[in-house]
Amino acid sequence: MPKFKKFLVGAIAVLGTALLAGCSNSAKKQADSGTPKSLNVQFVPSVSANTLETKAKPLEKMLSKRLGIPVHVSVSTSGNALVEAMKSKKIDVGFLPGDDYVQAHKQHAADVLLQSERFGLTRPDGNWTKKLVHTFHSEILVRKDSGIKSWRDLKGKKISIQSPTSTSGYIFPVAELKQKGLDVPRSCKLVTTTGHDQAVLNVLNKDTDAAFVFEDARNNVIKDNPKIKSQVVPIYYTTEIPNDTISVIPSLSKSFREKLANAFIAIGKSKEGRKVIERVYSHEGYVKAKDSDYDTVRKYEKIAESIKK
Repeated sequence: MPKFKKFLVGAIAVLGTALLAGCSNSAKKQADSGTPKSLNVQFVPSVSANTLETKAKPLEKMLSKRLGIPVHVSVSTSGNALVEAMKSKKIDVGFLPGDDYVQAHKQHAADVLLQSERFGLTRPDGNWTKKLVHTFHSEILVRKDSGIKSWRDLKGKKISIQSPTSTSGYIFPVAELKQKGLDVPRSCKLVTTTGHDQAVLNVLNKDTDAAFVFEDARNNVIKDNPKIKSQVVPIYYTTEIPNDTISVIPSLSKSFREKLANAFIAIGKSKEGRKVIERVYSHEGYVKAKDSDYDTVRKYEKIAESIKK
């Protein structure tokens, strides 16, 4: 009888250990499944960060309703900061411009999920068309009364730029002008500005002579200044730039990525959702994207990096 009791106690101990291990493995499997219990989404500030966050906040409820988990939306201080946050997995989803995405992917911090759609623009007045496009352009703006008529006149001038990782606010105009013969970093005085709207205002207020911005950033300030398009005008447009991404950290599962992509696409197609994304980034919807869509960004990035001071 004692032998049987020992056997029984031993058997129960082994079974208990197995059950605990099973529960532990199950919990670990759930934690490592790539399906988050909450989602952190962050934007890069293309306009004033406080303004952008207020505009983007409604996405929290919209996404949470479709995903069935809490969603927190915030605005980063810069593209680099967002890449670092995704690298450390503090942020799960980033609205990354082309070059920030390229950098994030290179560091194994992000995979592209979706590409934004925008309406095209007429030139030079910058009015919206009804045609949806997957690319945009950078433009160089100056005051109409500045006497600056061409990119050739920019030598020695003060220019508002975004961070060196911004496709439209730095990389594409700097790379193209270098190919044309103007070394912007060495020949001009560069003033880094947070937000393309602020860059437009810098030109208007004569704080800088020109600005590298996305086409047509003047639309972001026209509500406060209806005359902006007659006062600040474009003198140059770059080649096409692939639209912004919605990127995710690599650890998110394939099934959750699909669910997330469908949620963003549905938001873009809904009347209420489209109003929100229009106010945030002038997005009109989203389509699925692949990494090779951003090869042109990689090409121009190399040119821009080769001419840094």
